[in-house]
Amino acid sequence: MANMEIQVPDIGDFDEVTVIELMVKVGDTVKADQSLITVESDKASMEIPSSHAGVVKELKVKLGDKVKQGSIVLVLDAAGAASASNQAAAPALPVQDAPVSVATSPAPSVAAAPVASGPVQVFVPDIGDFKDVVVIEVMVKPGDAIKLEQSLVTVESDKASMEIPSSAAGVLKELKVKLGDKVNIGDLLAVLEGAAGAVAAPATPAAAPAAPVAAAATVAAPVATAAVAAAPAHAPGGTTLGLPHASPSVRKFARELGVPLEELKGSGTKGRITQDDVQAFTKAVMSGATQTKAQAAKAPASSGGDGAALGLIPWPKVDFAKFGPIERKELGRIKKISGANLLRNAIMIPAVTNHDDCDITDLEAFRVSTNKENEKSGIKVTMLAFLIKACVSALKKFPEFNSSLDGDALVYKNYWHIGFAADTPNGLMVPVLKDADKKGIFQISQEMGELAKKARDGKLSPAEMSGATFTISSLGGIGGRYFTPIINAPEVAILGVCKSQMEPVWDGKAFQPRLMLPLSLTWDHRVIDGAAAARFNAYLGQILGDFRRVLL
Repeated sequence: MANMEIQVPDIGDFDEVTVIELMVKVGDTVKADQSLITVESDKASMEIPSSHAGVVKELKVKLGDKVKQGSIVLVLDAAGAASASNQAAAPALPVQDAPVSVATSPAPSVAAAPVASGPVQVFVPDIGDFKDVVVIEVMVKPGDAIKLEQSLVTVESDKASMEIPSSAAGVLKELKVKLGDKVNIGDLLAVLEGAAGAVAAPATPAAAPAAPVAAAATVAAPVATAAVAAAPAHAPGGTTLGLPHASPSVRKFARELGVPLEELKGSGTKGRITQDDVQAFTKAVMSGATQTKAQAAKAPASSGGDGAALGLIPWPKVDFAKFGPIERKELGRIKKISGANLLRNAIMIPAVTNHDDCDITDLEAFRVSTNKENEKSGIKVTMLAFLIKACVSALKKFPEFNSSLDGDALVYKNYWHIGFAADTPNGLMVPVLKDADKKGIFQISQEMGELAKKARDGKLSPAEMSGATFTISSLGGIGGRYFTPIINAPEVAILGVCKSQMEPVWDGKAFQPRLMLPLSLTWDHRVIDGAAAARFNAYLGQILGDFRRVLL
């Protein structure tokens, strides 16, 4: 019986990489160059091959251990292994003049194909049980340098939106889809030139099988194989004793958030866990919609995700049907997403609301006359357009309202992007009007109309709903007097506006009929105090009362 120790070979400029997967167990017969474990640095994952053939007698590492060059991985019984007869029973050495380049990008989700120098076609991969999904965002343009697994477009079904990554790297020669197109698995998405590191295309009648991965250069001197140049460390359907199928960057991201990857269901190709999956799981846990197994083990059996973790009494469980007929409908995707965010914001932000009225009699008269004078332009100026412009002026005078908390620091933004709540058939959406300080009332009105239409049609892109520094929620066209809007984190304030109405206002001599607009300013008490909020509302009212102040 000839026992030999298999050690970690030269893995480049890395020290103490973490064991994230055990690919063999005691009693297994392994071949020379067969992968034994997968290790991971903060930049890449790689498989450690065996330098000899034999039977695994003892494993010297376990999941989570940190290893480096020379660390003992396992002990082999090499007796009778013909493939090892010409090898010395010594630790593996790196191939001469052929250093290993450790990949710095996430591991692809399918086996790599040979490098291609000509045009490479990129197809829509397996996106699950969806047909005719709509392209709602194009993230690249011809001439762009595309990285492997870089997102090309965003598509949306009636249940979810997802980004479609590139299966190859290269320069984008031609994009085969545009906004509003409907695509399915196997549809041609793009054509790349000078592509490299292409991965297998989705299964289509004309698709050829992926080329086999090249074997190691020599048996006598095996090297660690980078995950980008080999079969994935966590191949779905294969025998794995480690973590789920996810790239190194995603696993690192999950570790930073404390997310147990083994409890996630991947939405990527063939079950690959993406960063979006990790973020969605985190939001679900924070909103109480789900629990980790650790939380469930600590919480009472009846608590579920009902607030018991916050020390609250359990949510009431009621059989509504026993009181009368009922109909159950699942919440729409937008309400599920916004609901989780609203719950987090309502719980975590110490919010206070100031209520005020402002006189918009003269401004409304000016707005009406302006619309009459410009009927042929087709642009209808709304009171919300004036409100946006007035808010920008107030935000410049009181910059803490245009800031965000970042740990113990306050980030002041020198740009003014105003979000406005839009009521749509699918739920509340918040388009963002960018650089409102640089635009006039007519341009603001036109862009608001375009964004609101996109929101109603379900065609708003993520970029058109991000970046807001302050939000206005207007119920002016519906009614109401005052309300308390919830702040959109990471913003620190939001303005609620209700329907204006004529009221008798004392001018010092007599009551005069004036058009009064109710304002409800909600603010984060960690950043703003009551005096600042009162001054902000008072200044905003002065501008709306005499819009010439915007010029001061």
